[in-house]
Amino acid sequence: MSVKTWRVGVAGLGTVGGGLLQFLAERPDFAPAGGRAVVTGVSARNRSRPRPVDISGLTWFDDPVALATSPETDIFVELVGGSDGPAKAAVEAALKAGKPVVTANKALIAEHGAELAALAESAGVPLLFEAAVMGGTPAVKMLREAMVGDDVRGVAGILNGTCNFILSEMEAKGLPFAEVLSDAQRMGYAEADPTMDVGGFDAAHKVSILAALAFGCAPNFAAAEIEGIEGVDALDIRMAKDLGYRIRLVASADRAADGVAVRVHPSLVPEGHPLAETRGALNALFIEGTRIGRIFIQGPGAGSGPTAAAVAADIADVMTGATRPVFQAPAEDLKPFVAVAPTKRVGKAYLRLLVKDQPGVIAAVSETLAECGVSIDSFLQKPVEDAGGVPIVLTTHAIAESVLTDAINRIEKLPAVLERPRLLRIARI
Repeated sequence: MSVKTWRVGVAGLGTVGGGLLQFLAERPDFAPAGGRAVVTGVSARNRSRPRPVDISGLTWFDDPVALATSPETDIFVELVGGSDGPAKAAVEAALKAGKPVVTANKALIAEHGAELAALAESAGVPLLFEAAVMGGTPAVKMLREAMVGDDVRGVAGILNGTCNFILSEMEAKGLPFAEVLSDAQRMGYAEADPTMDVGGFDAAHKVSILAALAFGCAPNFAAAEIEGIEGVDALDIRMAKDLGYRIRLVASADRAADGVAVRVHPSLVPEGHPLAETRGALNALFIEGTRIGRIFIQGPGAGSGPTAAAVAADIADVMTGATRPVFQAPAEDLKPFVAVAPTKRVGKAYLRLLVKDQPGVIAAVSETLAECGVSIDSFLQKPVEDAGGVPIVLTTHAIAESVLTDAINRIEKLPAVLERPRLLRIARI
């Protein structure tokens, strides 16, 4: 029996692209009953850059669009990155030419997923992006395939290894954010411009994709509520620990009666919880279904080997003929998820105040909270050297965030309060 050879074009030869080329060179027949996958064409920004694999025998394309539409390309793999520009143009061109597309580009899928899904489905070809979320840990396949027999209530997890590494190191070493970030950049965990990671945008791209898969809607990155970790102070990490919590950047998507809440926030997670115990650059995710209950997955969210393995898994799906809608529902039926209004969002919170060391401060704060309808769950006052004042930490019972924001605005104006109170959510997990 003849074995079909699939000609793969790879645009983007960075860490993941190099790992993919190496894998396919070693194991071209990796896909069960799918034939052979052989890289025949490549494209990247710099042709002469040193690489761990020899590309001299491959056809070079200066323009990824030309690679995507080449008659010699059976499967187009986009690893360029970025929500627009060459990546978007090449993926669109491949789909319009009837080529299956595999990508690791979370920004592209989160911001343009619906229109790309429409192109893919009208052409009758797959658009696959397992590697866009959690690297080699199969979060996308879990929602797209394993959960189709259930109704997903929500997802929540740690989706950015850079932020998790920084927060873990701040906790372990008691160092400030800026110092740990510098260490992370030196070690290669953070980019020279870390904004996408530490600002929460990378995690928001990923959870927007998961929300679309979980709830059968179009990705709507613009509706995500995003807060990064730049404002997390070493003092907050110490005080949270005294209360029995660890701080993690938690990305979540929850279905509600009036919409979907997609959020990325630094949050307090109880010590002993699997997310609290997820340290370093690992990713972790909870998926909750009405029938199956809660599923937990954990693994590497980046890196050459794990991410290339996820890309290869998608290539195998193309080769074996696996087909299904890009986002659970046909593209023509997809609607962007509607964000839940702030007045409807309810949860527990951590408030850290820095106040003058004088009588009556606690009474004034408590009275203001009571007037706003905020109920205190726990309270901690602990002198901290060089804090510039007396830190007071309290946690609240569940309250609408709009009410809590009003209370913070009023507390900030109290004469004894030295700065705006710091708000952190307590994760509902």
